[in-house]
Amino acid sequence: MNRRDFGSLLGLAGAGAVATALATPAVAQAPAAGSTFERIRSSKKLRVAGIVGTEPYYHKDIATGEWSGFCMSMARDLAKSLEAEVEISETTWGNAVLDLQANKIDIMFGLSPTPSRALVVEFTRPIMQNTFTIIAKPGLEPKTWEELNKPEVRIAVDIGSTHDLFARRVLPKATLVALKTPDEATLSVQTGRADAVIQVAMLSLVTVKKNANVGKIVVPGPIVRQPTCAGVRAEDSARFRTFVDNWLEFNRSSGVVTSWITSSLDLVGVQKEDIPADIQF
Repeated sequence: MNRRDFGSLLGLAGAGAVATALATPAVAQAPAAGSTFERIRSSKKLRVAGIVGTEPYYHKDIATGEWSGFCMSMARDLAKSLEAEVEISETTWGNAVLDLQANKIDIMFGLSPTPSRALVVEFTRPIMQNTFTIIAKPGLEPKTWEELNKPEVRIAVDIGSTHDLFARRVLPKATLVALKTPDEATLSVQTGRADAVIQVAMLSLVTVKKNANVGKIVVPGPIVRQPTCAGVRAEDSARFRTFVDNWLEFNRSSGVVTSWITSSLDLVGVQKEDIPADIQF
């Protein structure tokens, strides 16, 4: 997060310049013209993305058109805090960053902060920590990631995903079965093409709940967690990102974010007792 260092300001500009800056705080703190924060406050619209069929992140009721899921719960609460209304645009995980860059949406909930994404958009503080898991074929119950790091172990991933990046970094000796979609990667375990598929916990819980025959969730050690954040447009003014960070901190500290997440798991029938003890959000 970009913050002006007061000590540096004093050393570079001199006490007189600092006194002048402090004398006009309204000017120093005003959002940049045309900034995301300024646009939302004036239009009373918070533009967010929605992705069909990605429960518990997003869910769209085909009959009513109503959206739910924990990302939508957050979007509505954030909009309320900004004294605005939510405006939803359908997109995909692959296009979400492009939508931010093109100024089609103001924020995208549920993004992982990869270095390549960070080149073109900015990320908020974490919404949650998503644990890396595997869904393993019957009889495969590794205690550690190193047990999977062998050429004879076939690990399925969806190409270009955080699962893919994680496997290439942590399991360089394993045989990687790289497939186009998460569904194809999961199916490869069922058909015997792979021994296990890597998924973050939020997805593996849903996958196994939908089809218990696919395999068993295993959390190898050491436990590795990845932050899930919200992405915002890169711009000169940090006002909107700072506001979202403060809003997130307030709701995380009070347990509201965790409540949104666990409640949304009901959309796919996942109960608290279905969540392994090693998995925390």
